Amino acid sequence: MALLGLILLFVLFGARLFVIVGGATAAAFYLYTDDHQTMESLGRIVTKIEGLTGKNVFLSIPLFVAAGVVMTQGGIAKRLIEVARAAVGWLPGGLAIATVLACVVFAAISGSSPVTLIAVGVIMFPALTASKYPENFSLGLITTAGSLGCLVPPSIAMLIYAISVSGRAAVDPADLFLAGLVPAVLIAGLLSLYAMWVGRKIPESREPFVFARLVKSVKEGGFALMLPVIILGGIYSGTFTPTQAGAVALAYAVFVTVFVHRDLDVRRLPDLFSEASVLVGSLILIVTLSFGLNDFLAEVEAPDKIVEWIRKADLSPFAFFLLVNAVLIILGALMDSISATLIFAPILAPIALDVYGIDPLHFGVVFVVNMEIGYLAPPVATNLFVASAVFQRPFGQVTRAVLPTLGIVCGALILCMYVPTISKAAVNWKRNVAIYQPFPWEKPVREESDGDVVSGGAPAVNVPVTGPTGQKVMSVEEMQRMAEEDPGTGIEADKPEADDLLEAPEGVEADKPSADDLLEEPTGVEADKPSKEDLLEEPTGVEADKPGPEDLLDAPTP
Repeated sequence: MALLGLILLFVLFGARLFVIVGGATAAAFYLYTDDHQTMESLGRIVTKIEGLTGKNVFLSIPLFVAAGVVMTQGGIAKRLIEVARAAVGWLPGGLAIATVLACVVFAAISGSSPVTLIAVGVIMFPALTASKYPENFSLGLITTAGSLGCLVPPSIAMLIYAISVSGRAAVDPADLFLAGLVPAVLIAGLLSLYAMWVGRKIPESREPFVFARLVKSVKEGGFALMLPVIILGGIYSGTFTPTQAGAVALAYAVFVTVFVHRDLDVRRLPDLFSEASVLVGSLILIVTLSFGLNDFLAEVEAPDKIVEWIRKADLSPFAFFLLVNAVLIILGALMDSISATLIFAPILAPIALDVYGIDPLHFGVVFVVNMEIGYLAPPVATNLFVASAVFQRPFGQVTRAVLPTLGIVCGALILCMYVPTISKAAVNWKRNVAIYQPFPWEKPVREESDGDVVSGGAPAVNVPVTGPTGQKVMSVEEMQRMAEEDPGTGIEADKPEADDLLEAPEGVEADKPSADDLLEEPTGVEADKPSKEDLLEEPTGVEADKPGPEDLLDAPTP
């Protein structure tokens, strides 16, 4: 309760997000752990900044943020919008479809949802209302389409996800970028169909198609249109990494806006870079302090408790995914999407893979779509606050306006959840494997290292098997490990097969023993290529029934 009260106090006083996250992290360590009762011990949080700067993926974020700021101020959005209007403006609802298309292309340049919303919205919202589109429809469409920046590469949200998840569930940022393309096109297509349905009865929503206008707009906006091609083409051709792509995007943005279009004075660049540095500084603090909160959760064994609860609940993959997405939508509505990703992605991604066999890339895309919904779901909805400020409309009106389009995004989320092919198609095609990928409707059955078969990767509870002398009988894998660790007596063996059998000594009954269960034969009995790890002598007079390496001890003399 004390921690919750502190957070509410920060909120009431209008504290910045990084202050809230940092204060909550420090208070959590101080109040709820035994090893952090002094403020000096919180220095571990400070060391996170040093570790973060060593992550190559994170280094690309400041570069993409700076590139987005330069392009927003350099008039690139205006040229992209003109291309979209010339290309699809003649369709029913063409102006609204052009808005969605412009958001997709600009998101591919900036990688940021709020930046896309601002850059496209300030131009298209007045144009839509002037063409007699309903105001709430225009608000909702632009606000939702602007959130596509989460999915369209180079997405900052995807970079944050790639940074936060490690281990077996880790994903390559380039693969995650590619996996997000088809879901982004799906959501953009559904929003375009909705725009076409609304605009079919609005005569002003259509513009005549003029080929000369299209050619002219493409010429003027060609350099802007080439940026996503250069960035994505360079990444997937191996020309440069996602980190280097950020530097390429920034250099290209400066070149186009200053020297080609000449919409930006070179003397303004220091001010724009200063603006970008403020955004990046806040982001670094949020990321670092969120990692500190992750340390607290690990300290109190929160991930282990969550895993144990999920395993005891014995949920199917269908129910697990449904539960996780409901929780993520709530978290996205109550928390900043970046903080939610940094805190919960490292917990949930390993569970999805190890327990339910859900592909890490598929889970990553679904997670990011949930964070996109978080940008639109009140009370903590970044895009809603941005839209309210930019369009000068009440927050309540903006919230009501996004409900229809928010429902469309939720429908797309369900499709992405249970049709993994949507997120894996492009990646599988790149890897030259089957494009179709089924959903794991049943928990995968895995064989643990001790030979026990378990469902969903949960650890098996093993009852030791004992030999006639009371020692535990080891599994084949354990015997192999023992053989590697103990080279034996130096007798050379020539890789015996599992089915190479030895003759058992007198008085010992053997029933098709494997090579792993074999003991050295008594003197005078020739063995057929035993391994030197198995050459332990068994005393006479002791009866053994399929002994394993655990039983290879000298039995006491009767």
